[in-house]
Amino acid sequence: MQVVYERCAAIDAHQKTAVTTIAITQANGHLQKETRTFTTMTSDLLRLDDWLQEQGVTVVAMESTGVFWHPIFNLLEEGREIILVNAQHMKAVPGRKTDVKDSEWLADLLRHGLLQASFIPPKPTRELRELTRYRKTQVQERNQEVNRLQKVLEGANLKLAVVATDVLGKSGRDMLDAVVAGEQDAETLAALARGRLRAKLSDLRLALDGRVQPHHRFLLQRILAHIDFLDQSIAQVEQEIEQRSHPFEEAVELVVTITGLQATTAAGILAEIGIDMTRFPSDKHLASWAGVVRCITHLSIPGAARRNSKGGSWVNGLP
Repeated sequence: MQVVYERCAAIDAHQKTAVTTIAITQANGHLQKETRTFTTMTSDLLRLDDWLQEQGVTVVAMESTGVFWHPIFNLLEEGREIILVNAQHMKAVPGRKTDVKDSEWLADLLRHGLLQASFIPPKPTRELRELTRYRKTQVQERNQEVNRLQKVLEGANLKLAVVATDVLGKSGRDMLDAVVAGEQDAETLAALARGRLRAKLSDLRLALDGRVQPHHRFLLQRILAHIDFLDQSIAQVEQEIEQRSHPFEEAVELVVTITGLQATTAAGILAEIGIDMTRFPSDKHLASWAGVVRCITHLSIPGAARRNSKGGSWVNGLP
């Protein structure tokens, strides 16, 4: 079998260790292998970096196991090619029972050019991705708190959501703060309505005639405080995203020309797919990477959602 890389290395990455095998094809065709185990502490990974440099290795393969490859990639990225491999793309090998064998097998596959590399965007894109994904997590957490708020209101017989479109709007928030402060009179609470909501005063009086208990007030206070904290945190993260998006300003301007997309959403899209479209052989590859292909399949083929519900995950695609 043809040897593609005469000097290469493969790393079996774990939380605590990085088992590394270097494969060197000598001039006479003989294969020389050496395996060493390093911890994933920075000082030990720097020793791994030095070892690879001493052996003249400029191509390294790793499986994309969770987030354990991140610290290794961070320290080995500069000056060499890192091939990140989706574990699903590797064929199972009977008898592989140790990390050393995993590392050796990966090195053999790399040596012969049999690995399919995953797309790893440049560092600025990866940094932006961490921020946009964190913002998404916080937005989801805020939505969960809003749902908890609604449950507490229902438990207290407060039907504010039936009358007010947004219970956390200015009027709704004033009413909730008054409830937390101990106000129970429905007419007094309804009088806090502003703007167009004042046209619904009679409905508000009925909706705010509740049975609020002390534990309801406590829960409402804590939930509202948490929502306030999340609002502030999301705003700060969005400011950081805006600053990190400056290198992609031209691309952001192009993306927001799509109807319904704003700058924050555009930054999230670019953080996932990058700006170099040559990475993707076709539009179908890009759609698959972004996780759009499954949604389209579900819409176009009856029963596809059921058949694909346990399909393979996109290790490097959108979460």
